[in-house]
Amino acid sequence: MAFDAIGVAGTGLTVHRKWLDAISDNIANVSTAAATDDEAFRARYVVATEGAEGGVFVQGAAWGDAEGRLVHEPDHPLADEDGYVRYPEIDLGSQMAQLILAQRGYQASAAVVDRAKDTYTAALQIGRS
Repeated sequence: MAFDAIGVAGTGLTVHRKWLDAISDNIANVSTAAATDDEAFRARYVVATEGAEGGVFVQGAAWGDAEGRLVHEPDHPLADEDGYVRYPEIDLGSQMAQLILAQRGYQASAAVVDRAKDTYTAALQIGRS
């Protein structure tokens, strides 16, 4: 039973770590400018699904819109002849909220691993008595 809990919680740790990686990439690139004839940075979103033996796994990634948003910044070195630059369509507030959720999910999965390990250790101590 404890090993099942450790395995399932381990899958949660993996998914939350990958989610944190995607969020950190999105936040790091929220202000990445591109020329209007190029694609904007595309936000990455982790797609998770239930595993056959319990737990979860990353099925893949979903990508944000490459169109991004046009911002009028005529002094920017990448600005076109009309003064526009392309930025990613990333909502920083939403990314920060997802960051908190992913952090708490990671912490919860880590706590389950710790509790399961403690339970297994206690069971071994009982068996030695």
